[in-house]
Amino acid sequence: MGICASSEHLGQQGQEADESIVYVMDEEGGGGASSPRKVASLFSQKGKKGPNQDAVILCQGFGMEDGVFCGVFDGHGRCGHLVSKLVRDYLPFMVLSHRNALLLADADADADADDPVFSDASPSSSADSSGNSSPHPSQMLEEWREACSNAFKAMDNELKLQANMDCAFSGTTAVCAIKQGKDLIIANLGDSRAVLATMSGAGYLKAVQLTTDQKPGLPEEAERIKRCEGRVFALREEPGVMRVWLPGENLPGLAMARALGDSRLKHHGVISTPQVTAHRISDADLFIILATDGVWDVLSNEEVVSIVCATPRKQHASKAVVEAAVQRWKTKYPSSRVDDCSAVCLFLHDHTAAAPTKL
Repeated sequence: MGICASSEHLGQQGQEADESIVYVMDEEGGGGASSPRKVASLFSQKGKKGPNQDAVILCQGFGMEDGVFCGVFDGHGRCGHLVSKLVRDYLPFMVLSHRNALLLADADADADADDPVFSDASPSSSADSSGNSSPHPSQMLEEWREACSNAFKAMDNELKLQANMDCAFSGTTAVCAIKQGKDLIIANLGDSRAVLATMSGAGYLKAVQLTTDQKPGLPEEAERIKRCEGRVFALREEPGVMRVWLPGENLPGLAMARALGDSRLKHHGVISTPQVTAHRISDADLFIILATDGVWDVLSNEEVVSIVCATPRKQHASKAVVEAAVQRWKTKYPSSRVDDCSAVCLFLHDHTAAAPTKL
């Protein structure tokens, strides 16, 4: 999928089309065989704190005919709702652009090495039964890691150039899943989360967390921030929430250690480098769910996976998760305002259906 692609806002059941949700399809036809409802479920609901600062996206035909990119972005700060939507609209194309640039560079290197002395198969690739070579899994992961890191850095720089958007203390998280055949690549920045639902050998449903919530309280994150003269501490009224502060000011109190935007904190240890991992999809894997912390703050990984599996129609899976999170907010934190809640559920097999909810 190139820069030329068609996009539309997806309507949610009983609502007008939600500007927080975007579906993109390759204009050349990639991904056209499957409707978005068969591939994934997307839902976003505004909380009680102001405009919806969450944004979600599904791109079909991403990188290959049946390739998929999906992402969830949770904005924060005065311009957080603008930042999350801008990142949602541009980041997928930037990731693919950097990935294609790496592939072209590799192709040029292979052409330069097209010499009898290099006639043996490269150890960095493997050949299938027809003799076609494909990248070794470790090479594939490294290529996507580099593409994602470059794209996130370019996106962060782009935010600084937005004249109508003050990103000094505004930014967004980003958790993205890229499906390329049987390979799943996860890029995570901030405290949104990706969880895999899979069946164990004994027939039990398992929830496997694929990302780490990049909170300032994590030792490796806090060490980097303090090394850059940033401060990490919790407010007296929120003893369990570590936040990032400027060296000489009690601002802004960011509750994550990595983000896109937040330019004032980029000199003090908050970085835009994503953690990128890979997973080889097996027949036991059912789906992956990406969600903002509005969901994970009140529901466990196991609860979210069980909710999806108990939902009769796949296209309603994310809505069921979000609605359950909203209800839990009301009972768990009755005196607090409900947070924005958004989720994307990507089904890993066409035949994915309701599975046993025993965890």
